Amino acid sequence: MDKMESKFASLATDNAPGQEVRERAAAQPVFSGDPIPGREVDFSHGDVDAFLPAPGTLDAFVAGVHAGGRQAYTEYRGSADIRAGLASRLAAFTGAPVSADTDLILTPGSQGALFLAVASVVGAGEKVAIVEPDYFANRKLVRFLDGEIMPVRLAFLEKADGAGLDLGDLEDAFKRGARAFVFSNPNNPTGAVYSDAEIRAIAALAERYGATVIVDQLYSRLRYSGTTYTHLRAVEVDPDRVITIMGPSKTESLSGYRLGVAFGSPRIIERMEKLQAIVSLRASGYNQSVLRGWLAEPKGWMEKRIALHQAIRNDLLERLWGAGLAARTPDAGSYLFPKLPRLSLAPADFVKALRFQASVIVTPGTEFGPNLNAFIRLNFSQDHAAAAAAVDRMIELVARYEG
Repeated sequence: MDKMESKFASLATDNAPGQEVRERAAAQPVFSGDPIPGREVDFSHGDVDAFLPAPGTLDAFVAGVHAGGRQAYTEYRGSADIRAGLASRLAAFTGAPVSADTDLILTPGSQGALFLAVASVVGAGEKVAIVEPDYFANRKLVRFLDGEIMPVRLAFLEKADGAGLDLGDLEDAFKRGARAFVFSNPNNPTGAVYSDAEIRAIAALAERYGATVIVDQLYSRLRYSGTTYTHLRAVEVDPDRVITIMGPSKTESLSGYRLGVAFGSPRIIERMEKLQAIVSLRASGYNQSVLRGWLAEPKGWMEKRIALHQAIRNDLLERLWGAGLAARTPDAGSYLFPKLPRLSLAPADFVKALRFQASVIVTPGTEFGPNLNAFIRLNFSQDHAAAAAAVDRMIELVARYEG
């Protein structure tokens, strides 16, 4: 395989939401026992039919359409008046000022923001500290850009206070030449939230070694009772070395609108705009109008959404724990990351068995780090009853293949 083929092979999409191969291939293993009947549940992504967007979302989009070319052809970094409103709300949410003119860009989804940010700071041969486990695109993007990954361990099952970041690993990565650090908070896939002490330690290490930090805060609004949250950009850190990524796609069920935001270093935001101008031009013009209501939903709307997700989280955890499966209680977000026991099937084959025998689609742990084949990720932002039934089928299948 030549270098270019290898680069694209590393971007495998088989386990991405919506990309599941549903047909039985001849090479698949023979599964034991009869299928377990039940409604299909796709835990690889949230169910936007179970959790609808905030009231007024469609009206905002239609208003954008009626605005015509003025809204369709905005600046590459997004509509100036939409950015102006967002800047003040983002500043209030994160605890640090945001300039609408220099510090903020609207992107085609938070995934688009992540690509632009990483590509703006990582070049060929450059070393990048990456948490394991963490969002799968972090590693894939660094490899695609010919960067070198410096793994940083997250002891998410061992640590109850904070996310369990190995700060020794992080400092070692910086000592060995890493000048960028990419991580998600809350962590995807575990739902762990970094403690105030961990965030301040990250800031201090970044300052000491002159590193740029890209933090994905996509689920930072969906925080459960008792969880405290520290925004990296609000602690003592060089503001020109921090990019924060957010968006309304997950918690707010706006995935189909493909909207994201990145804010922070004016120097990096300018690079991101130049790159966006040749990749996608801008976030979809009409869709940008939907951001006028983001971070300004009706009173009580977010609190209700959090309460409903917390109830699903607690129910599924009780079922997993009752079956003897290890899983950390997520502090935020909508992911569970249970550890499977020893099975007679290889983990990758068990993921297939779940799909074809129990109508349950999950994401294998190896998407989030090379040594996590004993784990699977479930997005529990689903219809509550359907999710519970699907986990019961999964537990039944674990028992079938255990040992």
